Amino acid sequence: MSSAAERATAGFLVWRLSMKWRVAVDRAVAPLGLTHAQYALLGSLYGMSRSGLQPSQRRLADHTGLEPLYVSKLARALEAAGLVARTRDPNDPRAMRLALTEQGHDVTRRAITVVQGLLDQLLAPLGGQDSPRTRQFTRELAALLDAPLDAPLDPHTENDEEQS
Repeated sequence: MSSAAERATAGFLVWRLSMKWRVAVDRAVAPLGLTHAQYALLGSLYGMSRSGLQPSQRRLADHTGLEPLYVSKLARALEAAGLVARTRDPNDPRAMRLALTEQGHDVTRRAITVVQGLLDQLLAPLGGQDSPRTRQFTRELAALLDAPLDAPLDPHTENDEEQS
């Protein structure tokens, strides 16, 4: 680890790692006509459909951590590309259900293979994907994702209240 990284905050390192990963995935899936965000949506949809689910756009947004409006935009673009089918939910006419098309399954499987190769490279310093260090790292990342983050109060608002 560089001396600059040793002095960096955990938040900065999380941000840098997320940017490194996003850029690497963007470059890796670009030949398949995808962006990192599209891959995240397709990969999640692939995994959920393998579990027998046909999620709504909202459920997929919750699963991926993407904003619902962004998922809607991505889903429309992926539908136009022939990778995703969007259908109205019979139980909620406001909701759209998503499913991979045959072409979507093919592209997603190829993208998963490419991204798994990247993951192998990323996790090599920890001993690889199946190492005890990687399993511990994964548990720690999950704990961080489960921790609630509330936006701090606006410091200008607090000052205004103290002055009144």
